[in-house]
Amino acid sequence: MANEKEVSYTSTNTYTTVNTFTSKTKNIWITFHGLGYLSRYFAKYFRHLNPEENYIIVPQAPSKYYQGSDFKHVGASWLTKENTVAETKNVLEYIDAVWKNEKPETMPNFIVMGYSQGVSIATRWLSSRKIQCDQLLLHSGGIPVELKPEDFSFLKPETKVIYLYGSKDPYITEARKTEEQLKGTSLFGNRLQISVFEGVHEVNTSFLQQVATE
Repeated sequence: MANEKEVSYTSTNTYTTVNTFTSKTKNIWITFHGLGYLSRYFAKYFRHLNPEENYIIVPQAPSKYYQGSDFKHVGASWLTKENTVAETKNVLEYIDAVWKNEKPETMPNFIVMGYSQGVSIATRWLSSRKIQCDQLLLHSGGIPVELKPEDFSFLKPETKVIYLYGSKDPYITEARKTEEQLKGTSLFGNRLQISVFEGVHEVNTSFLQQVATE
């Protein structure tokens, strides 16, 4: 008979930052990459932002794997359907450690962004930890079904919530658009803004520039 058991242990993981936090920093970002990325490669989407005004923190999904049969390129995943509850706990505790290490004493404008699979991590972290932010950018991903309006009732009224996706994104079908809009409206009410750009399933760097300069 096979028995599945469980142990706890201390783990170490990396993360990436872009630019340097100084008194001139206007925006601090924490941004969660999508499936298949490493944080150091996802960070490239933020290097066009004004380096004096933007400090970007990019956590690294812990589950790494080889992409393709040549075993050359490594990607990572935040979660799968396997043991999701325990893995979510592990991921959120890792993000807590990153944030504890990086959170400044005086907060500038704080932007939380999830891209693709990272949307589920951004929303779960904010809701479970009651993290205040000035803008929440949900980019081309799905909002977890277990989240309820009361999970976000702590957010200040002026917090902006933007759901962004490409008009030709193969993962955002008509049914998915309706589903995500209904979930988003239920969770965030009239603060939710839907923004659609001409493009596929890709990071919209022009929109990031817009958010950074608002």
